[in-house]
Amino acid sequence: MPIYRDKARGCFVFEFDRRLAGQRVRTRKHLPKTWNKSQADAFERQESAKLYALATSIERAEHTIEEAVDVYIKERTPHLKSGANVERELGQMFFAYQGRPITALAEACKFYIAKAGRADETNDKPLAPATLRNRVRYLTSACRYAWKYHNMGEHDPAERVISPVVRNERRFFIDRKVMLQLCRVCKHRATRAAIRIAFYSGMRMNEIIIAERTESAFVLADTKNGEPRIVPMHRKLRGCANIMLPDQSRISKHFRDARNELGMAWLHFHDLRHSAASAMINEGVDLYTVGAVLGHKSSASTQRYAHLATESLRSAIDRIGQKNPHQKKMRVA
Repeated sequence: MPIYRDKARGCFVFEFDRRLAGQRVRTRKHLPKTWNKSQADAFERQESAKLYALATSIERAEHTIEEAVDVYIKERTPHLKSGANVERELGQMFFAYQGRPITALAEACKFYIAKAGRADETNDKPLAPATLRNRVRYLTSACRYAWKYHNMGEHDPAERVISPVVRNERRFFIDRKVMLQLCRVCKHRATRAAIRIAFYSGMRMNEIIIAERTESAFVLADTKNGEPRIVPMHRKLRGCANIMLPDQSRISKHFRDARNELGMAWLHFHDLRHSAASAMINEGVDLYTVGAVLGHKSSASTQRYAHLATESLRSAIDRIGQKNPHQKKMRVA
């Protein structure tokens, strides 16, 4: 084992003992005590490569991005929930990384973003920044996997990769009155139930369909962020919570028909989730609690609603310097 922990000294140790080109090469180094296992492993890869190169007097073989992708697809994607989609997306990028060494990953990604992100004679419709970002992430994940587990390269190949900036936050909110109008014009009973549940719970459409109903809550065993979630049931949902819901395509169709009848073609079903967040904030609920209801794993996701909390901020500011009516007056001697 080239890397092991010296418990007496409290640090990792790099030890190399091989016969290379007919000669025995041995070395042993104590690494800084502040280094973690990842840093020690990175040092081991880099140092071993140098020793092999010096002993054999040859340059280390340079692996290609194609090799990294092949290994990733063979070993990793079968275990991913969306593995088939990742494989397709990597295939769409092949022209950008074909024949390039893994050390040129940053250049390959930059070329792909420039090419696929603009319209020209070979690309009629440019890809959205979110699509570009996702595909770049898939490619960097593949190369990092090959580097980490198959020693393809001396350094992290993705350290210089720059992903596109995505600004896709929607800021469309409706109130209870508009939600009820949608329900009135919607001719599909199950879709009316889905609209009400989305507005009064903040759940996504797929979560509404798969949620287990109890007497007082919606139970989600699996969510987008991978964590289970329990959403308390609003009292106004008791009458429609147990209506059998169809698949997403049928709900989407009937929702589109209802919004178009109201002249609101800009409204998406997912905006009902945003509207739930807006309604809670307007009633003085803090952002942390709103994020917990929506199932946000990171507070950064909830920050998109921060601009709605102006009344809470004003209330907080107004409290500065206020006298506490319950505080006893101090007597001055």
